[in-house]
Amino acid sequence: MFSLLRKSLRWSVGIGLITALIAMILSLSSTTLMKDFSWQGGLIVLLIIVGIGIVFDMLGIAAAAAKEQPFHAMAAKKIPGSKEAIGIVRRADQFSNFCNDVVGDISGVISGAAALVVIASIMRSFPVWQETTWVENFLNVFLVSVISAVTVGGKALGKSVSIHFANHIVFQVGRIFFFINKKFHLSIFHVNKKRKRKRGGFRGPRAN
Repeated sequence: MFSLLRKSLRWSVGIGLITALIAMILSLSSTTLMKDFSWQGGLIVLLIIVGIGIVFDMLGIAAAAAKEQPFHAMAAKKIPGSKEAIGIVRRADQFSNFCNDVVGDISGVISGAAALVVIASIMRSFPVWQETTWVENFLNVFLVSVISAVTVGGKALGKSVSIHFANHIVFQVGRIFFFINKKFHLSIFHVNKKRKRKRGGFRGPRAN
């Protein structure tokens, strides 16, 4: 129990620091790049960021809902991506934590910053609106509301899809990792052997 707690604590601290670093870098880079975009281009980038958050939320839920056993049959047939899918299911807690929490929170932070850049771009495009403050306030509230609605609605729809097609989604992700591992000689989520059963477990009485 203490070993599991220590391992979980080490993972939590590490992933928290990585999240803070990635969020800071991406937030600064995205807002800097979007300053040169028109408000239409900035709005498209904003929707892409929200979409990325929704997709990764689906991946995290699919990993938690997927069953490991079907992938063993696929691995026995040496189907590419099946062993990576097994690795994803076995590490579903870490995989879903990265997809749902890390990418999800980062996309939320970046989308908020990107929304401010889009609003500023809209105000520059229409100088007449700069004379009144209520227009900027309205755009701020409206855009944040739309982003929230799209995010929540998209994740709600994504959850239903992820739960019903969990194994298929995980297998497709496993195929992507298989390609990456083969291309760059890595072993991300790759599993070589099945888990060994522990000896000394309780055995029921044999039938005569």
